Amino acid sequence: MSLDNDLLSNLKPTDEIPTNYGALGTLVTVFFFWGFIAAGNSVFIPFCKHYFSLDQFQSQLIDFAFYTAYYLGALVLFAYGSFGGKDLVGKWGYKKSIVYGLLFSALGAAAMIIAVNANTFAGMLVGLFIVALGFSLQQTAAQPFAISLGDPKTGTSRVNLGGGINSFGTSIGPIVVAFALFGTTAAITDEQIASLSLGKVITLYSAVGALFLLAAAMFNFAKKVPAGIMEEKSEKANKALYTLIIMTGLLILVFVPVFGSYKTDLTNATEDARHAMEQYRMKWLLGALAIVVIGLLFANISAKKNADGWGAMKYPQLVLGMLAIFVYVGVEVAIGSNISELLKQPEFGGLQASEATPYVAMYWGSMMIGRWAGAVSAFNLSSKTKVLLQIIVPFIAFAIILGLNMLAKYDMSPLYYYVVCVAVQVAAFYISKDKPVRTLIIFSLLGIASMLIGLFTDGKVATYAFLSGGLFCSIMWPCIFTLGIAGLGKYTTQGSAFLIMMILGGGIIPPLQGKLADIIGIHQSYWIPVVCFAYLAFFAFTVKNILQKQGIDFESAPTAAH
Repeated sequence: MSLDNDLLSNLKPTDEIPTNYGALGTLVTVFFFWGFIAAGNSVFIPFCKHYFSLDQFQSQLIDFAFYTAYYLGALVLFAYGSFGGKDLVGKWGYKKSIVYGLLFSALGAAAMIIAVNANTFAGMLVGLFIVALGFSLQQTAAQPFAISLGDPKTGTSRVNLGGGINSFGTSIGPIVVAFALFGTTAAITDEQIASLSLGKVITLYSAVGALFLLAAAMFNFAKKVPAGIMEEKSEKANKALYTLIIMTGLLILVFVPVFGSYKTDLTNATEDARHAMEQYRMKWLLGALAIVVIGLLFANISAKKNADGWGAMKYPQLVLGMLAIFVYVGVEVAIGSNISELLKQPEFGGLQASEATPYVAMYWGSMMIGRWAGAVSAFNLSSKTKVLLQIIVPFIAFAIILGLNMLAKYDMSPLYYYVVCVAVQVAAFYISKDKPVRTLIIFSLLGIASMLIGLFTDGKVATYAFLSGGLFCSIMWPCIFTLGIAGLGKYTTQGSAFLIMMILGGGIIPPLQGKLADIIGIHQSYWIPVVCFAYLAFFAFTVKNILQKQGIDFESAPTAAH
């Protein structure tokens, strides 16, 4: 079949496009597998750190390999479309693209098993890189696919539904993986991780590969899922391609020396040597950030002067959305990645790593709380029922997060009063009224407020404030994605690839905050999230005016999903 991508630019209030619930149900099941499988890294990263005697920076190369693969995978998809004259995802269709992506990830799991047998950390990075390349293809197809399965105005809710299921998979994944590896759901200590044999890792990734194959088969043979083939030819976008290739080349020039330093053992190094390495890595991170920001701003300015050759990048909402995705993924990961170190400080309780686990779990659980609430609008319900569910569902999700972690034998009592933050999010959902622009503005401003409260206070108030960043981040991805590809028409999948490419922010902004913490302290390093949320608020205000000039209005009441 052929999908009419102009649905994304034809947003008249009278449109009523029925939702394909059969296809949506299958699609969100695949979202669950992504979340469940990705949770294995929470065990794998600390295992590699202890087993291969890595420092914290070196162990984070696992996340770096993951996020870099998203960038390069999406770039390859775009390059193929630019040189071949046809979008590869459009040629295969959304359905086959997701199936092929799952199979490619299964290949990565096999590569991981080979690397584990060879006892090589570099080989494991390659295996994870291949897994994430498959993820890149899957997500490039899945995000616009979810939006296309009904009214474009309720596309945000469908992506939220997938995100909510994904977050549920992520929430139960660590518990299931811990039980599979250790035979217990109790908290995993560093000593347990260090004692984990390579045979257990092989078992883990054998199961992961099997799950990829199972998901691929389920999606391939689901009759209710449309092929989602787009027959339009892609116009060449040489200027966009060359800009991205130059950006990639510069990033490689910056990254290679750092990869060369990952084997550097600083255990017995002098203080001056440690300081020199920290400064070196800080410069690398700032350089990478500058390349991305300057490159995208150059594309935006140049496309305004002459749109020819820029493809999807001639749309300012997409270019600004690319930077928004970069910032969003970065801030989401950065807040959570630095929570444990923050809680070690005396003014935050001086907690040990094992004692901080419930707080980290609540941060990532907050993503599920928000996404479940945001998914309510994906269903054909009356207005009163939707409002009622958006009030009740977040508290149910909060209770589930508490219950799951109590099952894992964590003490969650210090987090009971976090329910107040959940109530604030519920009020924000009510005010936003399912409108992506308004939602992004409100939640960005709440993100700024929560970070500032955390910066100017300490103890439980500051801890709750920083944790609530997860609540306010939770709903942002679908809003940014929906606004970024709105009105792109035949450039929709190309734009989707560009947005997926910017997941690279998760590999740059978190370590940037970590290095800043070494200079000014972990508490004050949370000025980085403030800047990130400020840009997201700016994007929301700006894109509203951009889309209105193109005749696209997201502020009118969304039509009901059917």
